[in-house]
Amino acid sequence: MAQLLVSQFINAPVDKIWPWISDLTKHSEWSPTPHSIELTSGTNGEVGSTYTSVGWVPPRDKNHHNEVRIEQVIPNVKFVFTAKDENGTFVNTFTLEPASGGTLVTFQHDFPKMVGMGRVLLPLLLPIVGKKDAMVRLGKLKAIAEGN
Repeated sequence: MAQLLVSQFINAPVDKIWPWISDLTKHSEWSPTPHSIELTSGTNGEVGSTYTSVGWVPPRDKNHHNEVRIEQVIPNVKFVFTAKDENGTFVNTFTLEPASGGTLVTFQHDFPKMVGMGRVLLPLLLPIVGKKDAMVRLGKLKAIAEGN
């Protein structure tokens, strides 16, 4: 199983960053690629709530669909959601940790065991495209939270 792990220090308190992470409908505002996400059941930001997400997935899928479910919420500390598609279930984990007058945000993306071309492409694209995408994403979150 492949994993992507990136962190970003944000010069803002946890409570200013948390609403941007725990509200999945806001993720498109700090995504480096166009996508949309809509609540399909439950209450936004609560465990068990489900969403439908449509967006870009490398290398060429600009209309990729995921069924998303919030799995764990520890307010101002940890937010976990899964995204399921034809390749399996992807686990997305954000952790927030107060640090040096700001917050260290860590994003962990765990991939299922890929099959077919995904099995070939993932090891090639993850360190190049995936890591860059995640760093840009956290950089945009940083700009929003810091008011830039």
